[in-house]
Amino acid sequence: MSKKTVNYNKEDIKKIPTDKPVVYKILTENNKTNYAGSAKRGRVQERIIEHISNIQGVKVQIEQMPSIDKAKEKESNIISRNKPKYNETGK
Repeated sequence: MSKKTVNYNKEDIKKIPTDKPVVYKILTENNKTNYAGSAKRGRVQERIIEHISNIQGVKVQIEQMPSIDKAKEKESNIISRNKPKYNETGK
């Protein structure tokens, strides 16, 4: 599936495609994952913009997925593996 990385600001987030569910990572300057999430088709940009005032980061990386279930599964794997600073423990 398609991947895309943009700067973590409202203007660049609007360039993210919304036609498929995604798993996304909010990244630090050193490409460390600060937060991982998933969003269903049509809600991708809105969901990421909700984080701007609460979660620090410089880039957002998205990967389009064939279904929201696959996106949630991948999100869970990323959280387990990377233990991002802003994700709740045990997700």
